[in-house]
Amino acid sequence: MGINNTPDIPEDFPGKVIPGGNGANILVTSLDEIINWGRANSLWSLYFGTSCCAIEMMQTGAARHDYSRFGFEVARPSPRQADLIIIAGTIVNKMAPVLRRLYDQMAEPKYVIAMGACAISGGPFYYNSYSVVKGADHVIPVDVYVPGCPPRPEALLEGMLMLQAKIKTESMKAKVFPIDGFDEGL
Repeated sequence: MGINNTPDIPEDFPGKVIPGGNGANILVTSLDEIINWGRANSLWSLYFGTSCCAIEMMQTGAARHDYSRFGFEVARPSPRQADLIIIAGTIVNKMAPVLRRLYDQMAEPKYVIAMGACAISGGPFYYNSYSVVKGADHVIPVDVYVPGCPPRPEALLEGMLMLQAKIKTESMKAKVFPIDGFDEGL
């Protein structure tokens, strides 16, 4: 059963149900809440796995952990179809432009999860190599960091849920009108 014993509406729906006449109900919510709820529960991910963290990322989508139950259903092969990129592994100088190009090809709004010590800070390879980038945030902006070497699937799930919580608090007004005061005449 959903909100107020309504079978069609999920429990986490960000609105209120007001009883209408003749057994009908009226849904009341703000536009930001309903759009963010839909976007947070339907993230399509692109995988950028370059080393051992990619195995843990694959395990998170397997039957035991099954991140599709949280709304991360579809893994996309193309950045043009994805709104989330999960970086798992070491980023070297030759791969940094490729990662940037993939990020630029994604449609807005787009999100990034960096999982593992190598994606976050270059890991143990940064200090002994001239070719390792010191974290994904030197190439693209990162929304959620999942620490570990490699992080367990449960940690990646927690990072994904943190990203959902972040998306649910965003404002569409800030995305449409990023400059303060721009929409005064509207």
